[in-house]
Amino acid sequence: MSITVDSVMNALRKVNDPDLHKDLVTLNMVHNVKIENNNVALTIELTTPACPLKDKIQQDCVDAIKKDNPDVGLIAVTMTSKVNTGKNQRMSEMLPGVKNTIAVASGKGGVGKSTVAVNLAVALALDGAKVGLIDADIYGPSIPMMMGIKDKPQILQDTVTAKMLPLENYGVKVMSIGFLIEDDAPVIWRGPMASGAIKQFMSDVHWDELDYLIFDLPPGTGDIQLTLVQSIPLTGAVVVTTPQDVSIIDVKKALKMFLRVNVPILGIVENMSYFVAPDTGKRYDIFGTGGGKKLSEELSIPLLGQLPINQNIREGGDSGKPIVFDKPESEQGKKIFEISRKLAAEISKTNYSSSSPKIEIVLEEEK
Repeated sequence: MSITVDSVMNALRKVNDPDLHKDLVTLNMVHNVKIENNNVALTIELTTPACPLKDKIQQDCVDAIKKDNPDVGLIAVTMTSKVNTGKNQRMSEMLPGVKNTIAVASGKGGVGKSTVAVNLAVALALDGAKVGLIDADIYGPSIPMMMGIKDKPQILQDTVTAKMLPLENYGVKVMSIGFLIEDDAPVIWRGPMASGAIKQFMSDVHWDELDYLIFDLPPGTGDIQLTLVQSIPLTGAVVVTTPQDVSIIDVKKALKMFLRVNVPILGIVENMSYFVAPDTGKRYDIFGTGGGKKLSEELSIPLLGQLPINQNIREGGDSGKPIVFDKPESEQGKKIFEISRKLAAEISKTNYSSSSPKIEIVLEEEK
């Protein structure tokens, strides 16, 4: 029995994207189906290169085609990606080439928010995404050190306007006030000046095409946070916390701020969750346990992952070599990759939900 394009497509209608809960054909992910002597070649275009279930989807495609077409020969499934975006006009006006904007926030300082933001950005870039990182912590810019960048930005002059070129390392484009001042110079600005700098980092920097632009926000719920959510429609926010109650209390305030201004919460990252003694392997819950999980369950927000206290993570920040780049095969590096891929999946789900026709949802509910 000969294999046809229709028989292959019908088989793939039985393969669902595990995050979007629709079949690959309906999601328009199947491309370039070719058949020669009962051998099949096709391309699956995912919504992110950081898809955590890429291998499973690929194998599901092979299994479905074999099941419906017993006489099939070789099956070659090529996995590619095209990052999707929610429907939003205001973002295209200020950041015309940026598909998704993600705020990394915390309720209080000292929870490792910048460490998380840097490693998430680098992990997404290593997975093949085009990534930018804005150091929005104007009063305490740490991103230049953590990304190992010491240069000053150059100016791109075209016939219309002049824009700064972001600096780049580890495949991530970066902008920080730290590039524009001396290392030991304090930023003594009132709120409006700091807010203005954030606007300039968006409008006066040549970001070009990006799949994800990550903002490392200062702690709390102040001027900079409000400026950001009022200037562009954020794709969503990631909130970083530690397990202890005092951190959870503060992070609830940050979560409620985003919810009040209709910014989706993409997930919670619990940092400094535990410590494993290197000599004995014994685990110690130094800052308590389960705070992030309880918060996730209480507010129905995904817990993207838990990161331990680890010397390698700290050393990577101090030396400008993020652990996901320097030690990607370490346990800590693997955990951050897992978190970044879960984040990418949550972004895809948020965008799919926002771009789906509302009438379809109503009809499905009526059935």
